[in-house]
Amino acid sequence: MADNVTNHYISSFFLVGVPGLQEFHSWIGIPVCLLLGLTLLGNSIIITTVKLEPSLHQPMYFFLCMLAVNDMGVATSPALKMLGIFWFDAHWIDFDACLVQMYFIHTLCIIESGLLVAMAFDRYVAICIPLQYTVILTTSVVIKMGLVCVARGVLMVLPCPLLIKRLPYCLKYIIDHAYCEHMAVVKLASANTHINRAYGISVALSVTILDLVLIATSYVKILQAVFRLSSQKARSKALGTCAAHVCAILVLYTPALFTFLTHRIGKNVPPSFHIIFASVYLLLPPTFNPLVYGVKTKQIRARIVRLFFPNKKITCES
Repeated sequence: MADNVTNHYISSFFLVGVPGLQEFHSWIGIPVCLLLGLTLLGNSIIITTVKLEPSLHQPMYFFLCMLAVNDMGVATSPALKMLGIFWFDAHWIDFDACLVQMYFIHTLCIIESGLLVAMAFDRYVAICIPLQYTVILTTSVVIKMGLVCVARGVLMVLPCPLLIKRLPYCLKYIIDHAYCEHMAVVKLASANTHINRAYGISVALSVTILDLVLIATSYVKILQAVFRLSSQKARSKALGTCAAHVCAILVLYTPALFTFLTHRIGKNVPPSFHIIFASVYLLLPPTFNPLVYGVKTKQIRARIVRLFFPNKKITCES
């Protein structure tokens, strides 16, 4: 411990990994590595596919590329350190490196949520006011919406590491987690942390509630427009364009809600369960998104098939 204290302040933290399951760390690392590999491969294929196919140069697919880039960051930020812990016993992490990891994880999660809102707006315009789609969602507007999502995440999370830096860390240095999560780091401080806790929960609730309300509003409008269509085929086609986005929303918010509820009301839930579910929340959506968009979006599916099987004939059926 002497090497990790400077002037009686902690200079490094010890990440436990998954408490109670240390003997299984080497096995837990296998699915983590697999999910990371699938995330990087799947999202790279999505980006390459959209870049190579001129017919996919549309707002919906530009947002999908933004989501793919962000997903790779969301998965990589915790996974590399987790693999270091699980396979190489690299438990120690520098104080500042811990804050950087924490900052990127929470910033990228907020950006992810914002991009799903932008994609919901894209579907709203495409289905409810299709004649104005190209007028409203120009390339410059799409870029600005992406930048707003990034700026919101960057600015909202920035106070978290700054507030942590003002706290003294004198005695506790063991983080019962597999990565540097905000509240796990705050709890170790040797001082009053009410401001940190209040700000952290305020950001989490405000982002989640605002984004879910905006997404729900978009889909209420979409459903109203869809059910006004006279043709069953037209209704199915319109809803089909939203299927992948709805799946992405469910995959992101369901584990987030479950994790939040178990922390608040699941007092008897083992810590290992909390850590595993928190890790699933970060690693599963980035892996799942390219798979569901590849399967549910026929333009992407057709282009991927042509990319890997150039001689295969593609039908136009969805």
